[in-house]
Amino acid sequence: MRLFPKILILVFVLIQISCSKKTKENKDHLVFRYNESSNITSLDPAFSKVQSNIWACNHLFNGLVQLDDSLNIQPDLAKSWTIAADGITYSFLLRNDIYFHKHVLFGKDSTRAVKAQDFEYSLHRLLDEKVASPGGWVLQNVKHFKAKNDSIFEVQLIKPFPAFLGLMAMKYASVVPKEIVAHYGADFRSNPIGTGPFQFKLWEENVKLVLRKNPIYFEKDKKGIQLPYLEAVAITFLPDKQSGFLQFIQGKLDFTSGLDPSYKDEILTQKGALQPKYKNTINLISGPYLNTEYLGFRMDGSDKAILDKRIRQAMNYGFDRQKMITYLRNNMGTPAINGIIPTGLPSFNKAKGYDYEIDKAKKLVQEYKKDTGDQNPQITLSTNASYVDIGEYLQREWQKIGLNVQVDISPPSTLRQAISTGKVSFFRASWIADYPDAENYLSLFYSKNFSPNGPNYTHFKSDAFDALYEQAFKETDNDKRYALYQKMDLIIIDEAPIIPLFYDKVARFTRKEVHGLGINPLNLLQLKNVWKN
Repeated sequence: MRLFPKILILVFVLIQISCSKKTKENKDHLVFRYNESSNITSLDPAFSKVQSNIWACNHLFNGLVQLDDSLNIQPDLAKSWTIAADGITYSFLLRNDIYFHKHVLFGKDSTRAVKAQDFEYSLHRLLDEKVASPGGWVLQNVKHFKAKNDSIFEVQLIKPFPAFLGLMAMKYASVVPKEIVAHYGADFRSNPIGTGPFQFKLWEENVKLVLRKNPIYFEKDKKGIQLPYLEAVAITFLPDKQSGFLQFIQGKLDFTSGLDPSYKDEILTQKGALQPKYKNTINLISGPYLNTEYLGFRMDGSDKAILDKRIRQAMNYGFDRQKMITYLRNNMGTPAINGIIPTGLPSFNKAKGYDYEIDKAKKLVQEYKKDTGDQNPQITLSTNASYVDIGEYLQREWQKIGLNVQVDISPPSTLRQAISTGKVSFFRASWIADYPDAENYLSLFYSKNFSPNGPNYTHFKSDAFDALYEQAFKETDNDKRYALYQKMDLIIIDEAPIIPLFYDKVARFTRKEVHGLGINPLNLLQLKNVWKN
C-alpha cells in the first residue's frame, strides 16, 4: 500500500511534464525563429545600412511609403500623396490611426498618435552630424521638408528625381518619436520604439533578440483580421553559417536565406532544385534579386586590346552564361543577356544582348588581329578569391576564341580600391540596388559620375547616353521613363563597356509549416503576413 502514493506522485509529475511540453508545442506555432550570422549592430533605423539591421528594423518601424513584392510603391503611414507637375514638390497625407509602441514616457496612455512633425524630426535626424547616420544620402536631392500641419508632410526637391519615393521606402526614412530618442540618446539603438508590426522585448547582444506582437498595429488582412498573425520573432546570432543551417535542418529554426558554399550542394541539386530528401520538410522560395554581376573594362585605360569594341563584344559572345550558372552557382541566377538592368525591375530590357555565339566571337577576334597586327592581345582579369571558379571558367572559354586572358587574384578591399582608382583595366564587379529604380544601375555609366568620386568605374562616356539619362530625370510618367532607361541599356549593350554575367536570385528556405512568407527582389524580410501550422 505504501507504493500507491509514490505511484500517484510519479503519474502527477509525468502529467505535468506532458502538459508543459504540449503548452510549448501549442505556442511554438506563434513564434518565428531565424539565425542572423552577420549579427545586428543597431535597432535604430538611422543605422539600417546592412541587411541584418534592415530586417530587424523592418519588423519595428514604418515610413511614409512601402514596397510590395513587385517593388511597386504602396501607402504605408501616408495614405496618399500628390506630386506637383514640375516633379519637385511632394505632399503626403498621413493616416490618423497610427500609434507608437507603448512606453511609459508617453504618459497616461503609454502611447500617442504619429504626426507629420514626427517625420520632420526623423528626417532632420538623418542629417544631424551628431547622430552620424550613414543614411543622410537618401536626402541628397531634397531642398527642404516640413510639416504643414499634423496630417500633411511636404518635401521639396532640388530638381526632379522620379526615384525619390523608392528612397522614402528605405528603413532610413522610418518615423521615430522625438521624446523617446531624446531620453535614450545613443542607447535608442537598443531601446527602439516604432510603429511596426512587432515591438521590442529583449536583446542580449550576440546571443538573442526577441520581438513581440504589436497589439495596436494598424494593418489588417483582406478578411479584416489584425496583423501580424505571429506572437513573437526570435533571432539568434550563430556566426557560423553551417551551424545555423544545421539548426534549420533539425527544425530548431523556421527560415534561412541565401546559399553558402559550405552547404549549397547539401540542400540544392546542380539545377537549383531541392535535394529529394528535403522535399517533405522544407520549401524553397526563389526569385530575382536586384544584383547584377558583371565584368568591367576601363574605357580610358592604356590596354590597347580592350579599347577595341570588337574584343569587348567577342568576349561577351564567347562563353555560355547558362552553363556557367548551372555548374558554378547551382542555377541560382539568370543569364545576363539583356544588359545591366536586372530582372525584377519593371524597366527590365527584354531586348536580347549577348548570348553564346562562338563563331561570331572568333570572327571578331580574327578581324581585330588582322587589322591591328596584334596576334597575342594582353588581357588580365582582376578578381577576388570568391570568383576564382568563374574567372578560370571564362579563361578556358576565351582560349577557344583565340584570347589568352590571365586571372589575377586580390583581396576584396584591395580590388575595390584598385577599381576605384583605375589601377586595373579589366575587373569583376557587382551592383546591388539601393532603391528599386533602374537609374541606380544606369548611373554607373553617366560621364559626370566618374570614379573615384562616383560609381562610373569603367569611365564610359557617351553624349547620347548622357542626354537620355538627364532627360529621364525630368520624366514623371513611369512608362515613358522606362522607355528611356531601355534606350540607355541598348547603348551599353552595343558599346560593351561591361560583360554582364548573371542577374542574381534570392534563395529562401522555410520549414513546411511556415506560410505567407513572400519574396521580393530587394530580399527584404517581411513577417507581418506569416503564420505557422
